[in-house]
Amino acid sequence: MSIYVTLQQIDETADAIRARTKYKPRVGIILGSGLNDLANSVQKADVIPYSELPNWPRSTVQGHAARLVLGELEGQTVMVMQGRIHFYEGYSMSQITLPVRVMQRLGLEMMFVTNAAGGVNPDFVPGDVMLITDNLNMVGMTGANPLIGPNIDELGPRFPDMSRQYDSELMALARKVASENKIALREGVYCGLSGPSYEGPADLRFLRMAGTDAVGMSTVSEVIVARHGGMRVLGLSGISNKANLDGSTETTHEEVMEAGKVITPKIEAILRGVLRSL
Repeated sequence: MSIYVTLQQIDETADAIRARTKYKPRVGIILGSGLNDLANSVQKADVIPYSELPNWPRSTVQGHAARLVLGELEGQTVMVMQGRIHFYEGYSMSQITLPVRVMQRLGLEMMFVTNAAGGVNPDFVPGDVMLITDNLNMVGMTGANPLIGPNIDELGPRFPDMSRQYDSELMALARKVASENKIALREGVYCGLSGPSYEGPADLRFLRMAGTDAVGMSTVSEVIVARHGGMRVLGLSGISNKANLDGSTETTHEEVMEAGKVITPKIEAILRGVLRSL
């Protein structure tokens, strides 16, 4: 398979999903590490393992259930990705964002993206939820932008604007829902790195100077592709660990998964409330 996904491949995957469900989803939800449980709330669900979809990359990371869940949630028809694919797994940027392209061809209007992230802002503590107001595209700036390669004109323009990647109306809804549910919602800039190694202290001090509040290994490429195709985006980071700016602590995947148990109910409450308000 070429590192650049074609429209034919995207449509082949979209057709395979259409053949397995009666649902015509409006909202796509991507669940990050340790945040799988929300998918279990989807009613009358059609479940499709990623392994049964043509061209869909295989997720290899613990904590990612690797299946698509389609159904009803809070009165909206949703398509939930229970686990995502990451650049560090060895796929191209075009391949890891194929699911977002498929959402676009299926006619989805919005994408809610979640992740587990390290808190770079010194005020953030594990268990916090951060509304992503903007992102720092470190991987794309250094030559791995998901829009590199042939532009698919049917999906979006060659040079798309990225000045408003996260939708202001959806952010306002998220703030309102968090307030009503007495969830302390942080806000800030998410920085996407390639991983899979966690950041060193010098990396983190550099990112903090650049305005980063939370850091992770996903999300930004998905958001760029969603915006390229005209989707509205809402992003939430679950702060799973405090970034190690001075080298005094170690970060582990187990720690990230454990924090997900505290974070998931908060993110679920916010996403459910936003869905209800649409």
